Amino acid sequence: MTLHATSIRDDDDPELLRRVAAKDRRAFETLYQRYASRVHRYLSQLIPSPELTDEVLNDVMLVVWQNASRYNGTSRVSTWILGIAHYKALKARARVASRPPETPVSNEQAAEEEGPEDVTVRGELNRLLAQSLDALSPEQRAVVELTLYHGRSYQEIAEITHAPVNTVKTRMFHARRRLAPLLTALGPLQRSASKEAPG
Repeated sequence: MTLHATSIRDDDDPELLRRVAAKDRRAFETLYQRYASRVHRYLSQLIPSPELTDEVLNDVMLVVWQNASRYNGTSRVSTWILGIAHYKALKARARVASRPPETPVSNEQAAEEEGPEDVTVRGELNRLLAQSLDALSPEQRAVVELTLYHGRSYQEIAEITHAPVNTVKTRMFHARRRLAPLLTALGPLQRSASKEAPG
């Protein structure tokens, strides 16, 4: 008797993936719901196109569906899935390398929760951040994204990017050095935002 995928807890990802490997569609739906937003966020930080991000997300999850049996349990399921996403993101970035980066958060989205001054400052912060991250190599950017937005350790990043831990550390070192001017630029903007915020 096959148990419903919804009965599987978050810490039972390997069992969930085993059921996906057996082509259990309910298990895949659960896995998709569990990881789609996480993977989408990671992809959106590396791919400067919302439409392409959605397309690559579907590609990633299709690979998971088709290759679940290849998961060998030597890493967390989330690390395995992000490894697939990382590979797909780098391929997608190569296709759109000549396109300008887009602002991560639109002014319309920000306006729903912030006042006009906040929207202006937030837009400038996002513009600077997108511009600075886009100046990094794909490898350096991936390390920054996985560290800041996904809380991954260097060891996990090494598994996701298929690079030695020391290489990951070196990429982070160079990324931080290149992002240093951004931190200087963000200082006045952040102070400006705090002054404009209602007391």
